Amino acid sequence: MEPSFERRSRPWIPALFAVSAVVGIGLFLIPAFVIRPFRYQSPRALLFSLALRQHAAWATLVAAAVCIVLGLRTWTSVNRWWGKPLLAAALVLVAFSAVMARMNYFEWMFHPIAGPGFEAEAESKLDAGEIMMAVRLGSDARAYPISAMAYHHILNDVVNGVPIAVTY
Repeated sequence: MEPSFERRSRPWIPALFAVSAVVGIGLFLIPAFVIRPFRYQSPRALLFSLALRQHAAWATLVAAAVCIVLGLRTWTSVNRWWGKPLLAAALVLVAFSAVMARMNYFEWMFHPIAGPGFEAEAESKLDAGEIMMAVRLGSDARAYPISAMAYHHILNDVVNGVPIAVTY
Protein backbone atom coordinates (compact mmCIF):
# COMPACT_ATOMS: atom_id res chain seq x y z
CA MET A 1 0.00 0.00 0.00
CA GLU A 2 1.41 3.40 -0.97
CA PRO A 3 1.59 6.20 1.56
CA SER A 4 -1.07 8.86 1.28
CA PHE A 5 0.12 12.31 0.33
CA GLU A 6 -2.99 14.07 1.58
CA ARG A 7 -2.46 17.23 3.58
CA ARG A 8 -2.40 16.59 7.26
CA SER A 9 -3.92 19.03 9.67
CA ARG A 10 -1.27 21.34 11.04
CA PRO A 11 -2.84 23.53 13.74
CA TRP A 12 0.49 25.25 14.45
CA ILE A 13 0.43 27.04 11.08
CA PRO A 14 -2.45 29.43 11.92
CA ALA A 15 -0.98 29.97 15.39
CA LEU A 16 2.44 30.82 13.96
CA PHE A 17 0.79 33.08 11.39
CA ALA A 18 -1.12 34.92 14.12
CA VAL A 19 1.98 35.33 16.30
CA SER A 20 4.02 36.59 13.34
CA ALA A 21 1.27 39.04 12.39
CA VAL A 22 0.95 40.39 15.95
CA VAL A 23 4.72 40.76 16.26
CA GLY A 24 5.06 42.47 12.87
CA ILE A 25 2.23 44.90 13.51
CA GLY A 26 3.27 45.52 17.13
CA LEU A 27 6.82 46.44 16.14
CA PHE A 28 5.38 49.40 14.27
CA LEU A 29 2.40 50.32 16.46
CA ILE A 30 3.97 50.19 19.93
CA PRO A 31 6.64 52.87 19.29
CA ALA A 32 4.14 54.98 17.35
CA PHE A 33 1.69 54.81 20.27
CA VAL A 34 4.18 55.36 23.11
CA ILE A 35 6.27 58.15 21.57
CA ARG A 36 3.65 60.88 21.22
CA PRO A 37 3.80 64.54 22.20
CA PHE A 38 1.95 65.77 25.28
CA ARG A 39 1.66 62.26 26.67
CA TYR A 40 3.49 60.90 29.67
CA GLN A 41 6.20 58.47 28.64
CA SER A 42 7.68 56.46 31.45
CA PRO A 43 11.41 55.84 31.10
CA ARG A 44 10.82 52.10 30.87
CA ALA A 45 8.16 52.42 28.14
CA LEU A 46 10.28 54.87 26.19
CA LEU A 47 13.36 52.64 26.43
CA PHE A 48 11.30 49.64 25.32
CA SER A 49 9.78 51.58 22.40
CA LEU A 50 13.15 52.85 21.23
CA ALA A 51 14.59 49.32 21.39
CA LEU A 52 11.65 48.04 19.32
CA ARG A 53 12.12 50.88 16.86
CA GLN A 54 15.83 50.05 16.53
CA HIS A 55 15.15 46.42 15.57
CA ALA A 56 11.84 46.92 13.76
CA ALA A 57 13.29 47.24 10.25
CA TRP A 58 14.62 43.69 10.03
CA ALA A 59 12.14 42.09 12.45
CA THR A 60 9.06 43.33 10.56
CA LEU A 61 10.62 42.03 7.35
CA VAL A 62 11.04 38.56 8.92
CA ALA A 63 7.48 38.67 10.31
CA ALA A 64 6.10 39.71 6.90
CA ALA A 65 8.03 36.92 5.14
CA VAL A 66 6.76 34.31 7.62
CA CYS A 67 3.19 35.62 7.27
CA ILE A 68 3.35 35.55 3.47
CA VAL A 69 4.69 32.00 3.36
CA LEU A 70 2.19 30.71 5.93
CA GLY A 71 -0.65 32.76 4.46
CA LEU A 72 -0.10 31.35 0.99
CA ARG A 73 0.21 27.86 2.41
CA THR A 74 -3.11 28.07 4.24
CA TRP A 75 -5.05 30.11 1.64
CA THR A 76 -6.63 27.10 -0.08
CA SER A 77 -7.55 25.37 3.17
CA VAL A 78 -9.55 28.31 4.55
CA ASN A 79 -13.20 27.29 4.42
CA ARG A 80 -15.13 29.98 6.27
CA TRP A 81 -16.42 33.01 4.29
CA TRP A 82 -14.59 35.45 6.57
CA GLY A 83 -11.32 33.52 6.63
CA LYS A 84 -9.75 34.74 3.40
CA PRO A 85 -10.62 38.44 3.92
CA LEU A 86 -9.21 38.19 7.46
CA LEU A 87 -6.07 36.50 6.19
CA ALA A 88 -5.66 39.11 3.44
CA ALA A 89 -6.20 41.98 5.90
CA ALA A 90 -3.56 40.57 8.23
CA LEU A 91 -1.11 40.24 5.34
CA VAL A 92 -1.76 43.84 4.26
CA LEU A 93 -1.29 45.13 7.83
CA VAL A 94 1.95 43.20 8.29
CA ALA A 95 3.28 44.46 4.94
CA PHE A 96 2.22 48.01 5.85
CA SER A 97 4.03 47.69 9.19
CA ALA A 98 7.17 46.43 7.45
CA VAL A 99 7.13 49.48 5.16
CA MET A 100 6.37 51.95 7.96
CA ALA A 101 9.13 50.53 10.17
CA ARG A 102 11.63 51.75 7.56
CA MET A 103 10.28 55.31 7.52
CA ASN A 104 10.81 58.05 10.03
CA TYR A 105 7.15 58.69 10.73
CA PHE A 106 8.11 60.83 13.73
CA GLU A 107 9.22 63.50 11.26
CA TRP A 108 5.67 63.55 9.97
CA MET A 109 4.42 64.37 13.47
CA PHE A 110 7.25 66.77 14.23
CA HIS A 111 7.73 68.47 10.87
CA PRO A 112 9.61 71.77 10.66
CA ILE A 113 7.80 75.07 10.41
CA ALA A 114 8.42 76.68 7.03
CA GLY A 115 8.34 80.18 8.42
CA PRO A 116 6.97 81.91 11.49
CA GLY A 117 3.62 83.63 11.30
CA PHE A 118 2.74 86.22 13.89
CA GLU A 119 -0.45 87.90 15.04
CA ALA A 120 -1.12 90.76 17.36
CA GLU A 121 -1.98 89.67 20.89
CA ALA A 122 -5.58 90.90 20.55
CA GLU A 123 -6.08 88.85 17.35
CA SER A 124 -4.59 85.59 18.59
CA LYS A 125 -6.87 82.70 19.46
CA LEU A 126 -4.67 81.33 22.23
CA ASP A 127 -6.04 80.44 25.64
CA ALA A 128 -5.16 82.77 28.48
CA GLY A 129 -3.30 79.92 30.20
CA GLU A 130 -1.16 79.04 27.16
CA ILE A 131 2.51 78.65 28.06
CA MET A 132 4.79 80.69 25.82
CA MET A 133 8.49 81.07 25.11
CA ALA A 134 9.37 84.72 24.62
CA VAL A 135 12.32 86.51 23.05
CA ARG A 136 12.99 90.23 23.19
CA LEU A 137 15.88 91.87 21.37
CA GLY A 138 15.85 95.65 21.57
CA SER A 139 12.37 96.91 20.73
CA ASP A 140 11.30 93.71 18.92
CA ALA A 141 9.65 90.84 20.80
CA ARG A 142 8.25 87.47 19.79
CA ALA A 143 6.28 84.80 21.65
CA TYR A 144 6.16 81.14 20.62
CA PRO A 145 3.42 78.85 22.03
CA ILE A 146 4.78 75.70 23.64
CA SER A 147 1.86 73.72 22.18
CA ALA A 148 3.08 74.52 18.66
CA MET A 149 6.79 74.21 19.43
CA ALA A 150 6.33 70.74 20.93
CA TYR A 151 5.38 69.43 17.49
CA HIS A 152 8.10 71.27 15.60
CA HIS A 153 10.94 71.56 18.15
CA ILE A 154 12.90 74.17 16.22
CA LEU A 155 12.08 77.39 14.41
CA ASN A 156 14.38 79.81 12.63
CA ASP A 157 13.38 83.44 13.02
CA VAL A 158 14.79 86.95 12.86
CA VAL A 159 14.20 89.24 15.85
CA ASN A 160 15.29 92.87 15.53
CA GLY A 161 17.54 91.92 12.61
CA VAL A 162 19.27 89.09 14.52
CA PRO A 163 18.80 85.51 13.24
CA ILE A 164 17.80 83.16 16.06
CA ALA A 165 16.89 79.50 16.41
CA VAL A 166 14.04 78.88 18.83
CA THR A 167 13.96 75.36 20.18
CA TYR A 168 11.93 73.38 22.68
